[in-house]
Amino acid sequence: MQISDTELKKVIATGSLRIAEPIEEQEWTLPESDKPLVAAVTREVIDMPDREDRVEELRKKIAAGTYRPTGEEIADAMMRRAIVDRVR
Repeated sequence: MQISDTELKKVIATGSLRIAEPIEEQEWTLPESDKPLVAAVTREVIDMPDREDRVEELRKKIAAGTYRPTGEEIADAMMRRAIVDRVR
């Protein structure tokens, strides 16, 4: 799943985003205060369209050899993915 700038801004705009330290192979429980945010973000993700059109567009570019993301685009996507993964 690709996380857009808009989706990331929605998460950040809630004001309750807390970036946690990486969890190393241990069990943890979600603090009660975070449960409403997690539930809201989960609902939004479930309700998102699957974006088949974007997947097909990228598939065609890759097949044609014209898909050449810049280093900045790759780094941006990696950062957005890291932030969203920590919210889940």
